[in-house]
Amino acid sequence: MNSRTWKSGCAVLFAGLAVLIAGTRFGALADDKTPSAMPPASIPTFSTGDIAREAIFYVGGQYEGAPGKEVMHGAMYVEVMVPKKISKKYPIVFFHGNGQTGAVWRQTPDGRPGWAYYLLKQGYVVYMVDYPARGRSPYVPDLDGKLGLRTAQDLSQIWTGPTLSGGNFPRMKLYTQWPSDSPKKGTMGDPVFDFFIKGQMQFIGGQDKLAVPAGIALLDQIGSPVILITHSQGGGIGFNVADARPKLVAGMVAIEPGGPQIGVVDTAKVAYTGRIGNAWGITNMPMHYEPPVNSPDDLKTYLEEKSDRPDEVPCYMQKEPVHKLVGMKDIRILSISAEGTYHRVFDACIPKWLNQAGVHDDFIRLEDVGIHGNMHEMFLDRNSDVVIKFIDDWMRKNIK
Repeated sequence: MNSRTWKSGCAVLFAGLAVLIAGTRFGALADDKTPSAMPPASIPTFSTGDIAREAIFYVGGQYEGAPGKEVMHGAMYVEVMVPKKISKKYPIVFFHGNGQTGAVWRQTPDGRPGWAYYLLKQGYVVYMVDYPARGRSPYVPDLDGKLGLRTAQDLSQIWTGPTLSGGNFPRMKLYTQWPSDSPKKGTMGDPVFDFFIKGQMQFIGGQDKLAVPAGIALLDQIGSPVILITHSQGGGIGFNVADARPKLVAGMVAIEPGGPQIGVVDTAKVAYTGRIGNAWGITNMPMHYEPPVNSPDDLKTYLEEKSDRPDEVPCYMQKEPVHKLVGMKDIRILSISAEGTYHRVFDACIPKWLNQAGVHDDFIRLEDVGIHGNMHEMFLDRNSDVVIKFIDDWMRKNIK
């Protein structure tokens, strides 16, 4: 065999090997009869090419129990994703809502990339959590107590398909962005809703008592300022974490934070029930005020004579002299309320309380900035990328 023939043979051999390797890697061999290993179309996938590194870890928790029977209680699952190019100074820390886990930031129920991937593409490091006793964080039966779980009707009426399921709040007909074209849109039998409800989690009472110390532990471990993006139940948790570690919070986005302050509201009647909620102003846990507030009774309040809009309640405000949230005075906050949400009935109240207490909170009704048709869980909606782009633009301009 001469050298030319040998080189030609080697080239053919290497070309064949390359085809074989490529076919094995991408699930398509030269033999058309060989089945592909790619997931079927019914399992939507998307690229994660913007991720350079990722990890999971746990924070918080402590040993509890009799000697020899100790268990770890209160630990919180965290995952972190690092983009290929970090271009933003502050990482994002997501705190999810009740009945949710960190999975809501990763993917929408119709299979699109979630907000976490949008922000990775912009150059943010992203942290996501599952609260203690929720999702991938341990639940300890003897310590964490009874579990709750929302029914399909609960979820449809308040979030996903209120007009088809007997919802009852003023703005429900304005909700148009549920990401499905099914005739059963947002209710049982809608494939997107059926997928969504499978990810709705059990939850405990008093979640903040476990999630706040775990959130503080997370910020302590990160060790440098972050931006908190919180949703619903996560809003109160985020306020308490920011109050405890103001030097580690550069800014905060509060998406329809749990509320309102002081009073519980009947959203169908657009009226207060007479029950007390968020007794410490914006949360149910102590916060650092100046002059000091030693108990909720120290907060003297009055109810506004009228609300800003007919489908919103008036808000409880502090009487003079006002107790200031001095630790949070340098934390810039964006509070968001969607156009078609039951939360609108009271969403203006927490921002009013914060601003009166010396905290700069920009309150935005999304329709006022041209974003229409959303509900409480706007990060799952058809136009979710439009919402997170608005949030990202605000963070770039206002968190220095």
